[in-house]
Amino acid sequence: MRKIVIAGNWKMFKTQRESSEFLQEFMPKLKQTPPEREVVLCVPFTDLGVMSKNLHNSRVQLGAQNIHWADEGAFTGEISGPMLTELGLRYVVVGHSERRQYFGETNETVNQRLLAAQRHGLIPILCVGETKQQRDAGETESHISQQLIEGLVDVDQQQLVIAYEPIWAIGTGDTCEAAEANRIMGLIRSQLKVADVPIQYGGSVKPANIDQIMKQSEIDGVLVGGASLDPGGFARIVNYQ
Repeated sequence: MRKIVIAGNWKMFKTQRESSEFLQEFMPKLKQTPPEREVVLCVPFTDLGVMSKNLHNSRVQLGAQNIHWADEGAFTGEISGPMLTELGLRYVVVGHSERRQYFGETNETVNQRLLAAQRHGLIPILCVGETKQQRDAGETESHISQQLIEGLVDVDQQQLVIAYEPIWAIGTGDTCEAAEANRIMGLIRSQLKVADVPIQYGGSVKPANIDQIMKQSEIDGVLVGGASLDPGGFARIVNYQ
């Protein structure tokens, strides 16, 4: 049985005070959430300490937005596995399109980060997806296939989540049609060695479209950006019908 993973990616939003205020409103809304749904919040590094304390023994798992491949060293601005596991984290986003676009991530460095996450007992959420130009050129399938081939070298697929994020739909308000997302995610699954790897959809997920998205046979959850910043809206997504 494939696990359902609903994750919020706060990106570079929310101070420690704002994150605590979010939890005060959000947590009571999880009383009706089915227990088989894994709820994850991937927050900025400065929020991890206070969130770890506030989420201790709760049903919400804590995640980071990046991890370096080395355990320590002269890597200014990076964060290591031991720094994350000390705070009780369970998940980490790896290879998000914004990391690839703005900070030079490659399939090779993504692979190194995936291996580092698993070495420290973290479950990486590997992000893959195509640009508008690649989709228009008919390169969606080949591009994602290459991301998987190069990104998953020596990775334990038993401890992995994959997020399909069409880059042209992230933060644009455009959502990939649910049936088309389902098709691409089926192709992703066909490339995996482990059939029950949870595959999430990400890209302008909102309370208004979550029910339709989660009806699809290949979709095992969502990676939510902007809509995860609102406690009421994200609770509606977590409690999809």
